[in-house]
Order: sequence, then structure tokens, then C-alpha cells
Amino acid sequence: MSLKKMGIEEKKERVLKLKKEKNALILAHNYQLAEIQDVADFVGDSLGLSFKAREATQQRIIFCGVHFMAETAKILNPNRKVILPDIEAGCSLSDSCSYEDLLEYKKENPTTFIVAYVNTSAAVKSLSDCICTSANALKIVQKVPPDRNILFVPDQNLGEWVQNQTGRKMDLWPGECYVHVEITHQSLLELKKRFPAAPIVSHPECERAVRMLSDFVCSTEQMIGYCKNHPARSFIIATESGMITRLKKEIPEKEFIAASTSRCACAHCKFMKKITLDKLITALESDRFEIDVPIEIRKKAFLPIQQMLEWSV
Repeated sequence: MSLKKMGIEEKKERVLKLKKEKNALILAHNYQLAEIQDVADFVGDSLGLSFKAREATQQRIIFCGVHFMAETAKILNPNRKVILPDIEAGCSLSDSCSYEDLLEYKKENPTTFIVAYVNTSAAVKSLSDCICTSANALKIVQKVPPDRNILFVPDQNLGEWVQNQTGRKMDLWPGECYVHVEITHQSLLELKKRFPAAPIVSHPECERAVRMLSDFVCSTEQMIGYCKNHPARSFIIATESGMITRLKKEIPEKEFIAASTSRCACAHCKFMKKITLDKLITALESDRFEIDVPIEIRKKAFLPIQQMLEWSV
């Protein structure tokens, strides 16, 4: 039967069958479509996915996320075939910091310690001293030797939040996530009027005005624990809308309200939503699209990623 004639449940069954046949591990980010999360072996944030990619023993890693995530999986586990179901699943934040620009900065500031957010290309990672995710950024920055100046790339909002939380002064790269900055102080105020008892939980990639209005600022993975343990029955979630799927699945007895933007009723990443069941099936059937990282870049990028994993324990 052709994919066009299959229903969603039939496609899910097809994915699960192919996964066994192809000896594949399916990793999915929290922002993926609900049906993708349903068939994944593991759903999580960038830090959790990095650990799972490193530990994978299957022949293939099918990464349902965006390009830099698949690259990170290949760097951590180079002997596995890493497949990204849509080669155009990129990241505006990653694109805001190029290898050439960071190399120029590094030549002019050779003693600066570069902390790179995981939302960067493999090439940018290769120029960095340590990688971080939103889940471990505070811990990573606090471990940097106190006599070193720090450059935080590329998310200026996450960097500003880390700086405020740790008291560690840093130079901030002028990058941002196009989705998170569309969530505004005004849009949250309007939601708060409708749901006054609902705590606001936001991602640190949001702008300062949003973070200041929030009851808790944290990574997507940390949102699970906060909402599970908090006595409130409803929560306003200020991050990409896919996170609502995971929250509803793990805490079905509570209500989760997606933060709206000036553009739509929820924060929706066009890159994260590029991967569909059809594309996942094609990826499993034909190894489309395989991600590779040049060996020199891979070796250099491995070191700051490994540093992150060691400092995260």
C-alpha cells in the first residue's frame, strides 16, 4: 500500500516494523510532531538525546530533530549511520553564528573561553572549549576557570539568563531563536488574564521581559519535573508548541496552555515540524538523508562535547 493511502496508525506500524528490520534507534526532540514522538525510542531535550546517541548500539540512528542535533549524534557515535529524515530541518539560532565569524573572533581573542550552545554547527563546535544545553548551561559556566573571559554563543537570551543566574560576566553573541523571541510579554499577560492561577513556565531562550514574568525558567526536560510536582492544575508553557505533547502524555491529569505569539496561537517551529511520518518511513527504507561530519571537524568538535558530558555528571 502506498503511503498516501495509509492512515496515521498504519504508518506508525510501518515505522515500528522498519525500525526492527533496519536495526535503527529513533531519537526525537521534545518539539517534534505528536506522531513522531509516539514512535520514537526516546524523546527528550538536547542533553538527553546526546547521551542516548553516544550510548546507541544499533546500526542506525534516525534523528528526528534538526541538522545540528544529527551532527552531534555523528560526532559522539561516528561508527553508526546517522539519518536526518529531512535535510532542510535547520535552525535559525545555529545559522546566526558562522564558522568564519567565530574563527575571526577567536584569532582576535585567543585566550577567551568559548562556551557554545548545542544549537550550533559541528564546525562552530570545533572552535569551542565546551558545549552546553539549556539544561546544564549554569553548571557548565560555573565550571569555567574564574580567570578566563567567556564568550557565550550563539543565543544572547540564554546567555543573558545564565549570566544573571551565575553572576559570571560573559560576552554574548548576538543570536536568537526566531520562535522563542516571538513569545512576548504582552501575549503572556493576555493569557495570564484568562488563566490567572496558571504558573508561567518559560524557556531561557525567551527574551528578558518574558523571563521576568515567568514563575519558572528552565529547559524543556526540567519543565516535566516542575509541572509534575507543582500543585497547580494548569500551566502556561512558553516554548515551542511540541513540548505540550510530551507534557500531556506524561502528566495527563493537568492542563497545559501553549504561549501564543503575534503570529499564531502557539509557538511553532517550521524546522522542527518538517519531519513527518512519511519522511521517517522513507528515511528508514532508503537511509535518506545520511549525515556525515568531516573527520577533522569531528575530532575537534568531539572534545568540547565530551567536556560537556563530563561536567554534566
